[in-house]
Amino acid sequence: MLLAIDAGNTNIVFALVAEGGEIRARWRIATDPRRTADEYAVWLHQLLALEGYAKTDVSRVIIGTVVPRALHNLTVLAQKYFGQEPLVAGQGGWPLILDVVEPASVGADRALNAMAAHARHKGDLIVIDFGTATTFDVIDYSGAYKGGIIAPGINLSLDALVAAAAKLPRIAIEAPADTSVVGRTTESQMLIGVYWGYVALIEGLVARLKAEIGRPVTVIATGGLAILFDQHTTAFDAIEPDLTIRGLSLLAAGAIA
Repeated sequence: MLLAIDAGNTNIVFALVAEGGEIRARWRIATDPRRTADEYAVWLHQLLALEGYAKTDVSRVIIGTVVPRALHNLTVLAQKYFGQEPLVAGQGGWPLILDVVEPASVGADRALNAMAAHARHKGDLIVIDFGTATTFDVIDYSGAYKGGIIAPGINLSLDALVAAAAKLPRIAIEAPADTSVVGRTTESQMLIGVYWGYVALIEGLVARLKAEIGRPVTVIATGGLAILFDQHTTAFDAIEPDLTIRGLSLLAAGAIA
């Protein structure tokens, strides 16, 4: 099986993918570039065993990362503990057209999302990824990556708000209990501002992107908070929580050309 590793700025996701592309198991750990290959191995081998797998079940490893400092230890993990030379997404180029001014600056996660989205959906696409940053990516009907938008992630925005205002408490991001935008407490006002503010951002930017594209567009949401926002917006046509992992799986299988 394939061990697909998606190293983001906040979390690293490890997924075990069968030959047909079925995701058999997935695990998440906080991103820490200082974490050694030995530490990853102890944690990961225990989780494999809990799911009924052994390290010998891993026959290939692929890594996609937007954290360059994490790559070395993840590579050592693959070599030392799984006996595999990992494929690193983006090394040697991408099997898709990056139709932007600086193709080399496109993050691995965004390129992988574009590949997976095009493989799973027809026509023009907008992919919204709710991660450390909230990104909007435009993929045309041919599968070419055309560019997009980068906005601060919702947790990043909330952290900045709390850090800059001494009397504001830290709150958890959740869907409001109702649709009122008149908060009666400090906490409810903060939640309204962050949550409904993001709904407005999503809907506003999607509308502008659709108008600029000028053709029918399918909007795909991915990332941990996609389901949270789907409760109160009709902006999404599909939720694909494992889009980046699916992109890694396709790339490893050579299914993207």
